[in-house]
Amino acid sequence: MANGFDALENHHYVSLTTYRRSGEGVPTPVWFALVEGSAYVFTGLGSGKVKRIRNNPRVGLAPSDARGRMKGCGVEAEARILEAPEEAFADRALREKYTWQYRGFNFLLRLRRNAGEHVFLELRPVPGES
Repeated sequence: MANGFDALENHHYVSLTTYRRSGEGVPTPVWFALVEGSAYVFTGLGSGKVKRIRNNPRVGLAPSDARGRMKGCGVEAEARILEAPEEAFADRALREKYTWQYRGFNFLLRLRRNAGEHVFLELRPVPGES
């Protein structure tokens, strides 16, 4: 059965577009993991994308390279910030996909003062858009 994120399969990065109150899109390349029809992303709690998602959960996702240059068609999704008890699932999915890179990134984060100030996002295709 196809899902709305089929276009993202086998990609290392996606361009996550969040929207300002003005409606202007702000694309950001991010790591992601696909699990059971949802995509999971790790980001800083105070990041612009989290602030914009709190105002508007509608986002765009498109396969991209590490610099955010799109490599295919995008899909619309809704984002939500996971609660602490849900984070282990998203963390495991990203750790399995990015292995040593993800572990290394998290090691470097722990060296920083604000190491605990991060969140996981769950992204789901917009119904009827897939």
